[in-house]
Amino acid sequence: MSFSVPACTLCPRRCGVYRGDSPSKGYCGMPALPTAARAAVHRGEEPCISGSTDGPLVAGGGSGTIFFSGCTLACVYCQNAAISRQKSGRTISIDRLADIFRELTDQGVYNINLVSPTPYIPAILKALEKYRPPVPLVYNTGGYERVETLRLLDGVIDVYLPDLKYKDAALSSRFSHAADYFEYASAAILEMARQTGPFVLDDRGVAIRGTLVRHLVLPGHTRSSLEVLDWMKAHLPRGVWVSLLSQYTPLQPIENAPELNRRITRREYDKVVDHLLELGLTNGYVQERDSADSRYIPAFDLTGIEN
Repeated sequence: MSFSVPACTLCPRRCGVYRGDSPSKGYCGMPALPTAARAAVHRGEEPCISGSTDGPLVAGGGSGTIFFSGCTLACVYCQNAAISRQKSGRTISIDRLADIFRELTDQGVYNINLVSPTPYIPAILKALEKYRPPVPLVYNTGGYERVETLRLLDGVIDVYLPDLKYKDAALSSRFSHAADYFEYASAAILEMARQTGPFVLDDRGVAIRGTLVRHLVLPGHTRSSLEVLDWMKAHLPRGVWVSLLSQYTPLQPIENAPELNRRITRREYDKVVDHLLELGLTNGYVQERDSADSRYIPAFDLTGIEN
């Protein structure tokens, strides 16, 4: 099946390039058809998304997660670099993507979790016309989104799971090659919250609607984290949840950012957690300090992608 995006402006890069069956010349470098590296049950998300390690969700089906290849950011510390920067994965048809939705649903998952889906929104919408899963649809993103693009998803996405990485333009430029990251991410998150309204759980504690904003604490940059939390307190609508993450794991030396070549310390994380609590941002999750390890990085081995 041939499919194209004639002049792509889906993400804030707005490359304006033609994206067809082959890798494109745009920033993401990806074709218009979905390219993915894994589609499987995943339990590395927040408890309301993938199930908890105890309590009523322990026997649940986890999150039916599809890891798409390519990314609109270029984070120097990316923990999914194999698919975001190296672009491993396989290009599939829209019919195959619809089949993957169905196959994951048949495994009893709590939701269908679309990870880094921005370059493929038109194809995803086409696949959903063929099969709309009877479980919540989760949009899992680094936060670098255009409001105009998100409006294509109004009434389609049930749960938004965006990052808010930084407020400072110098940091976002240095670490993610996007000086305008906060400008776009902050507006995108407010649009997500408008679409979904307050966070809602079912009687099992599974998220069925709402927006959950994640922030990963980086070593040596607690001041940046405090600025992000201050913005959340001042601007996030009531009912938006927050997830504070400690899982940063250095996978290889980063020459231009040596401070990132270690895990965060307990003192650093406790400082950010204390500020979160002082601000009253208590709806959501605080990750355990010892959660930083490679278990959050799945094998991008085409599981569930091929027939």
